[in-house]
Amino acid sequence: MPELPEVETMRRGVQGVVGHVIQSVQRTPCRLRPIQIQPRIDVLNRRVQGRQITAVGRRGKRVLLHLDDHAVIVIEPRMTGLVLVAQPPNSTHLRVRIGLQGDRHNELLFWDRRGLGTFRLLSADQKQAVLGEHVLGIDALEITTEQLRERLKCSRRAIKVALLDQKAVTGIGNLYAAEILHVAGVDPRTRCDQLSRPQWQRIQAATSMVLREAIRHEGSTLSDGTYRNALNDAGGYQNHHRVYDREGQPCPRCGGQPIRRIVQAQRSTFFCNECQQKRGKHPAVTEA
Repeated sequence: MPELPEVETMRRGVQGVVGHVIQSVQRTPCRLRPIQIQPRIDVLNRRVQGRQITAVGRRGKRVLLHLDDHAVIVIEPRMTGLVLVAQPPNSTHLRVRIGLQGDRHNELLFWDRRGLGTFRLLSADQKQAVLGEHVLGIDALEITTEQLRERLKCSRRAIKVALLDQKAVTGIGNLYAAEILHVAGVDPRTRCDQLSRPQWQRIQAATSMVLREAIRHEGSTLSDGTYRNALNDAGGYQNHHRVYDREGQPCPRCGGQPIRRIVQAQRSTFFCNECQQKRGKHPAVTEA
Protein backbone atom coordinates (compact mmCIF):
# COMPACT_ATOMS: atom_id res chain seq x y z
CA MET A 1 0.00 0.00 0.00
CA PRO A 2 2.73 2.59 0.74
CA GLU A 3 2.43 5.39 -1.82
CA LEU A 4 4.40 8.61 -2.09
CA PRO A 5 3.17 10.19 1.19
CA GLU A 6 3.90 7.05 3.21
CA VAL A 7 7.33 6.52 1.65
CA GLU A 8 8.20 10.21 2.05
CA THR A 9 7.19 9.90 5.72
CA MET A 10 9.50 6.89 6.06
CA ARG A 11 12.31 8.85 4.40
CA ARG A 12 11.91 11.75 6.79
CA GLY A 13 11.67 9.39 9.73
CA VAL A 14 15.03 7.74 9.02
CA GLN A 15 16.84 10.95 8.06
CA GLY A 16 18.80 10.67 11.31
CA VAL A 17 20.94 7.83 9.88
CA VAL A 18 22.77 10.30 7.62
CA GLY A 19 26.42 10.34 8.63
CA HIS A 20 26.26 6.87 10.18
CA VAL A 21 28.60 4.10 9.02
CA ILE A 22 27.23 0.71 8.00
CA GLN A 23 28.69 -2.08 10.08
CA SER A 24 26.69 -4.96 8.60
CA VAL A 25 23.63 -5.88 6.54
CA GLN A 26 21.96 -9.13 7.56
CA ARG A 27 18.99 -11.07 6.27
CA THR A 28 17.08 -11.96 9.42
CA PRO A 29 15.76 -15.51 9.91
CA CYS A 30 12.24 -15.69 8.44
CA ARG A 31 10.28 -18.80 7.49
CA LEU A 32 7.89 -16.83 5.31
CA ARG A 33 8.13 -15.81 1.68
CA PRO A 34 11.64 -14.35 1.17
CA ILE A 35 11.98 -10.84 -0.20
CA GLN A 36 14.13 -10.09 -3.22
CA ILE A 37 17.65 -9.01 -2.22
CA GLN A 38 20.25 -8.09 -4.86
CA PRO A 39 23.08 -8.90 -4.97
CA ARG A 40 23.26 -11.95 -2.72
CA ILE A 41 23.23 -10.86 0.92
CA ASP A 42 26.83 -11.88 1.65
CA VAL A 43 28.07 -9.98 -1.39
CA LEU A 44 25.94 -6.96 -0.53
CA ASN A 45 27.16 -6.98 3.07
CA ARG A 46 30.79 -7.13 1.99
CA ARG A 47 30.35 -4.21 -0.43
CA VAL A 48 28.70 -1.82 2.04
CA GLN A 49 30.65 -2.56 5.23
CA GLY A 50 32.43 0.61 6.34
CA ARG A 51 30.50 2.82 3.94
CA GLN A 52 28.97 6.02 5.25
CA ILE A 53 25.36 7.01 4.52
CA THR A 54 25.60 10.48 2.97
CA ALA A 55 21.89 11.14 2.27
CA VAL A 56 18.46 9.57 2.51
CA GLY A 57 16.41 10.15 -0.63
CA ARG A 58 13.24 9.00 -2.30
CA ARG A 59 12.42 8.05 -5.88
CA GLY A 60 8.66 7.59 -6.28
CA LYS A 61 7.76 4.81 -3.85
CA ARG A 62 11.36 3.86 -3.02
CA VAL A 63 13.62 4.91 -0.14
CA LEU A 64 17.23 5.54 -1.20
CA LEU A 65 20.25 5.29 1.08
CA HIS A 66 23.08 7.11 -0.71
CA LEU A 67 26.58 5.92 0.20
CA ASP A 68 29.94 7.68 0.13
CA ASP A 69 31.16 5.62 -2.84
CA HIS A 70 28.16 6.87 -4.91
CA ALA A 71 26.37 3.53 -4.66
CA VAL A 72 22.81 3.50 -3.35
CA ILE A 73 20.71 1.02 -1.37
CA VAL A 74 17.19 1.02 -2.84
CA ILE A 75 14.40 -0.17 -0.53
CA GLU A 76 11.03 -0.65 -2.22
CA PRO A 77 8.28 -1.37 0.34
CA ARG A 78 5.62 -2.31 -2.24
CA MET A 79 2.44 -3.60 -0.55
CA THR A 80 3.37 -3.99 3.12
CA GLY A 81 6.98 -2.97 3.62
CA LEU A 82 8.19 -0.59 6.33
CA VAL A 83 11.53 1.16 6.88
CA LEU A 84 12.06 1.64 10.60
CA VAL A 85 14.46 2.96 13.22
CA ALA A 86 12.23 1.68 16.05
CA GLN A 87 11.18 -1.83 16.97
CA PRO A 88 8.97 -3.39 14.26
CA PRO A 89 5.31 -4.40 14.69
CA ASN A 90 6.56 -7.98 15.25
CA SER A 91 9.72 -10.01 14.70
CA THR A 92 8.03 -12.56 12.44
CA HIS A 93 8.14 -10.36 9.34
CA LEU A 94 11.48 -8.63 9.91
CA ARG A 95 13.52 -9.11 6.73
CA VAL A 96 16.74 -7.05 6.84
CA ARG A 97 18.73 -5.54 9.68
CA ILE A 98 21.33 -2.85 8.92
CA GLY A 99 23.79 -2.39 11.77
CA LEU A 100 25.00 1.19 12.13
CA GLN A 101 27.70 3.10 13.94
CA GLY A 102 26.77 6.67 14.79
CA ASP A 103 25.48 9.01 17.44
CA ARG A 104 21.72 8.53 16.96
CA HIS A 105 20.81 5.04 15.71
CA ASN A 106 22.43 1.63 15.96
CA GLU A 107 20.28 -0.07 13.32
CA LEU A 108 17.88 0.44 10.44
CA LEU A 109 15.22 -2.21 9.79
CA PHE A 110 13.20 -3.39 6.81
CA TRP A 111 9.99 -5.19 7.78
CA ASP A 112 7.57 -6.69 5.25
CA ARG A 113 4.47 -8.69 6.14
CA ARG A 114 3.72 -10.06 2.66
CA GLY A 115 7.29 -10.35 1.42
CA LEU A 116 6.74 -8.42 -1.83
CA GLY A 117 9.28 -5.69 -1.13
CA THR A 118 12.77 -5.48 -2.58
CA PHE A 119 16.19 -4.53 -1.17
CA ARG A 120 18.88 -3.74 -3.75
CA LEU A 121 22.35 -2.28 -3.89
CA LEU A 122 23.04 -0.31 -7.08
CA SER A 123 26.44 0.87 -8.18
CA ALA A 124 26.89 4.37 -9.55
CA ASP A 125 26.71 2.92 -13.08
CA GLN A 126 23.50 1.02 -12.38
CA LYS A 127 21.49 3.89 -10.89
CA GLN A 128 20.44 5.52 -14.16
CA ALA A 129 19.42 2.19 -15.69
CA VAL A 130 17.14 1.37 -12.74
CA LEU A 131 15.98 4.78 -11.48
CA GLY A 132 16.21 7.01 -14.56
CA GLU A 133 13.22 8.81 -16.08
CA HIS A 134 13.01 6.29 -18.93
CA VAL A 135 12.09 3.72 -16.25
CA LEU A 136 10.30 5.87 -13.65
CA GLY A 137 8.40 9.03 -14.51
CA ILE A 138 8.64 12.49 -13.01
CA ASP A 139 7.95 12.59 -9.28
CA ALA A 140 4.31 13.41 -8.54
CA LEU A 141 5.35 16.26 -6.22
CA GLU A 142 7.45 17.87 -8.95
CA ILE A 143 5.53 17.30 -12.17
CA THR A 144 4.05 20.38 -13.86
CA THR A 145 0.70 20.62 -15.61
CA GLU A 146 2.34 20.62 -19.03
CA GLN A 147 4.55 17.65 -18.21
CA LEU A 148 1.58 15.65 -16.92
CA ARG A 149 -0.54 16.56 -19.92
CA GLU A 150 2.19 15.81 -22.46
CA ARG A 151 2.80 12.38 -20.97
CA LEU A 152 -0.84 11.31 -20.87
CA LYS A 153 -2.91 13.45 -23.27
CA CYS A 154 -2.82 10.90 -26.11
CA SER A 155 -3.71 7.92 -23.93
CA ARG A 156 -7.12 6.30 -24.35
CA ARG A 157 -6.97 4.98 -20.78
CA ALA A 158 -9.24 6.28 -18.05
CA ILE A 159 -7.47 9.03 -16.11
CA LYS A 160 -7.65 7.08 -12.84
CA VAL A 161 -5.86 4.13 -14.43
CA ALA A 162 -3.32 6.35 -16.19
CA LEU A 163 -2.31 8.09 -12.95
CA LEU A 164 -1.12 4.70 -11.65
CA ASP A 165 1.40 4.39 -14.52
CA GLN A 166 4.75 4.85 -12.78
CA LYS A 167 6.50 5.48 -16.11
CA ALA A 168 4.36 8.58 -16.62
CA VAL A 169 4.30 10.00 -13.11
CA THR A 170 5.82 8.20 -10.16
CA GLY A 171 4.49 7.97 -6.62
CA ILE A 172 0.69 7.90 -7.07
CA GLY A 173 -1.15 4.71 -6.16
CA ASN A 174 -4.77 3.64 -5.96
CA LEU A 175 -5.69 5.51 -2.79
CA TYR A 176 -4.31 8.91 -3.72
CA ALA A 177 -5.45 8.73 -7.34
CA ALA A 178 -9.04 8.56 -6.08
CA GLU A 179 -8.50 11.42 -3.64
CA ILE A 180 -6.77 13.59 -6.26
CA LEU A 181 -9.56 13.20 -8.82
CA HIS A 182 -12.22 14.03 -6.25
CA VAL A 183 -10.44 17.25 -5.29
CA ALA A 184 -9.97 18.05 -9.00
CA GLY A 185 -13.65 17.38 -9.74
CA VAL A 186 -12.83 14.95 -12.56
CA ASP A 187 -14.70 11.71 -13.27
CA PRO A 188 -12.19 8.85 -12.89
CA ARG A 189 -13.65 7.15 -15.99
CA THR A 190 -12.78 10.05 -18.31
CA ARG A 191 -10.32 9.09 -21.04
CA CYS A 192 -7.07 11.04 -20.97
CA ASP A 193 -7.45 12.11 -24.60
CA GLN A 194 -10.80 13.71 -23.73
CA LEU A 195 -9.61 15.88 -20.85
CA SER A 196 -9.53 19.65 -21.33
CA ARG A 197 -6.56 21.82 -20.43
CA PRO A 198 -8.40 23.25 -17.37
CA GLN A 199 -9.04 19.70 -16.17
CA TRP A 200 -5.33 18.87 -16.48
CA GLN A 201 -4.55 22.02 -14.50
CA ARG A 202 -6.93 20.97 -11.73
CA ILE A 203 -5.51 17.44 -11.64
CA GLN A 204 -1.95 18.73 -11.27
CA ALA A 205 -2.95 21.22 -8.58
CA ALA A 206 -4.93 18.55 -6.71
CA THR A 207 -1.98 16.15 -6.94
CA SER A 208 0.32 18.61 -5.20
CA MET A 209 -2.30 19.58 -2.61
CA VAL A 210 -3.44 16.07 -1.67
CA LEU A 211 0.06 14.56 -1.47
CA ARG A 212 1.45 17.41 0.63
CA GLU A 213 -1.58 17.28 2.91
CA ALA A 214 -1.10 13.52 3.36
CA ILE A 215 2.60 13.99 4.14
CA ARG A 216 1.72 16.51 6.85
CA HIS A 217 -0.45 13.82 8.44
CA GLU A 218 2.33 11.19 7.98
CA GLY A 219 0.39 9.06 5.51
CA SER A 220 -2.63 6.77 5.77
CA THR A 221 -2.91 3.75 8.04
CA LEU A 222 -5.85 1.71 6.76
CA SER A 223 -8.05 -0.77 8.60
CA ASP A 224 -5.47 -3.57 8.35
CA GLY A 225 -3.08 -1.40 10.39
CA THR A 226 -0.06 -2.41 8.30
CA TYR A 227 1.42 0.97 7.42
CA ARG A 228 3.45 2.59 10.20
CA ASN A 229 5.94 5.44 10.15
CA ALA A 230 9.64 5.01 10.96
CA LEU A 231 8.89 5.06 14.69
CA ASN A 232 6.21 2.35 14.35
CA ASP A 233 3.37 4.87 14.86
CA ALA A 234 0.20 5.05 12.75
CA GLY A 235 -0.33 7.76 10.15
CA GLY A 236 -3.26 10.14 10.41
CA TYR A 237 -4.44 10.96 6.90
CA GLN A 238 -7.03 8.17 6.87
CA ASN A 239 -9.12 10.49 9.05
CA HIS A 240 -9.18 13.04 6.22
CA HIS A 241 -10.04 10.82 3.24
CA ARG A 242 -12.75 12.36 1.08
CA VAL A 243 -13.76 9.32 -0.96
CA TYR A 244 -11.37 6.39 -0.52
CA ASP A 245 -13.07 3.42 1.17
CA ARG A 246 -16.15 5.58 1.90
CA GLU A 247 -18.66 3.78 -0.31
CA GLY A 248 -22.24 4.78 0.54
CA GLN A 249 -21.22 7.67 2.78
CA PRO A 250 -22.23 11.26 1.86
CA CYS A 251 -19.81 13.15 -0.37
CA PRO A 252 -18.02 15.76 1.77
CA ARG A 253 -18.16 18.30 -1.07
CA CYS A 254 -21.83 18.22 -2.12
CA GLY A 255 -23.19 16.57 1.04
CA GLY A 256 -25.95 14.82 -0.89
CA GLN A 257 -24.66 12.11 -3.17
CA PRO A 258 -23.29 8.89 -1.66
CA ILE A 259 -19.77 7.89 -2.62
CA ARG A 260 -19.76 5.24 -5.33
CA ARG A 261 -17.36 2.35 -5.81
CA ILE A 262 -16.46 0.87 -9.20
CA VAL A 263 -13.63 -1.40 -10.37
CA GLN A 264 -11.02 -0.14 -12.83
CA ALA A 265 -8.08 -2.30 -13.88
CA GLN A 266 -8.88 -4.73 -11.03
CA ARG A 267 -8.66 -1.92 -8.45
CA SER A 268 -11.43 -0.22 -6.47
CA THR A 269 -12.20 3.37 -7.43
CA PHE A 270 -14.23 5.65 -5.16
CA PHE A 271 -15.85 8.87 -6.42
CA CYS A 272 -18.87 11.17 -6.31
CA ASN A 273 -21.07 10.99 -9.38
CA GLU A 274 -22.31 14.54 -8.79
CA CYS A 275 -19.06 16.39 -8.04
CA GLN A 276 -16.82 14.52 -10.48
CA GLN A 277 -18.14 15.11 -13.97
CA LYS A 278 -16.57 14.56 -17.36
CA ARG A 279 -17.48 18.08 -18.45
CA GLY A 280 -18.43 21.32 -16.81
CA LYS A 281 -16.93 23.84 -14.43
CA HIS A 282 -15.70 22.95 -10.98
CA PRO A 283 -14.35 24.93 -8.04
CA ALA A 284 -10.70 25.84 -8.18
CA VAL A 285 -8.35 23.64 -6.15
CA THR A 286 -7.15 25.42 -3.01
CA GLU A 287 -4.78 24.35 -0.28
CA ALA A 288 -6.46 22.69 2.70
